[in-house]
Amino acid sequence: MDWTPLLLSAKLAFWAMALIPIAAAPLAYLLAFGRFRGKSVLDAIVALPMVLPPTVLGFGLLMVMGPRGVAGAAWEELTGGRLVFSFAGILIASLIFNLPFAVQPLRASFEKMDSRLLESAAILGLSPAAAFFRIILPNCIGGLAASSILVFAHSLGEFGVILMVGGSIPGKTQVASIAIFEAVEAMRFNDAFLMSATLIPVSFAVLMIINKLNARRP
Repeated sequence: MDWTPLLLSAKLAFWAMALIPIAAAPLAYLLAFGRFRGKSVLDAIVALPMVLPPTVLGFGLLMVMGPRGVAGAAWEELTGGRLVFSFAGILIASLIFNLPFAVQPLRASFEKMDSRLLESAAILGLSPAAAFFRIILPNCIGGLAASSILVFAHSLGEFGVILMVGGSIPGKTQVASIAIFEAVEAMRFNDAFLMSATLIPVSFAVLMIINKLNARRP
């Protein structure tokens, strides 16, 4: 059996886990503590990937990231290569798809913080940005870790969005979920079983880690 799809899934999940806090943490902070017009609209936009069918989100991303799309054309101008049907393309799609799954637990973690810490930061003259990096993040490391690990687990099982944006190119965009589907279609049940049997304990272990991290949080 070819283990490349599993390794590619692990690579995708790792980079999604590593990069998701860059976008998720500031958005969670804004939604947790921000007071501005249009906050409910931003909240709905961030949560949208959770309720949209993955194929609908994938099709929208395909239009934006394709050669004639804004992001796709800019990428091609900068790199000379296409964004769709590439690892970079499925990674960006994965980050967008996973964003609400990272923002929501982070936001809950931020909102559980002792408000006196933020009041003290304001009295000391810390700007919102300084309070975010010096007060909020150090006190919410557990929430940040749990959020990132959840994204890792969720990325392992992505199918619709990845298939729409990346297709099924062996060694490049054919992740484990797509390989399992294609193995079943081709009646290669042994390959499908082995890949599934590998993913189940990994996913279970990741969920156990998340539960332990959540149990330690106040």
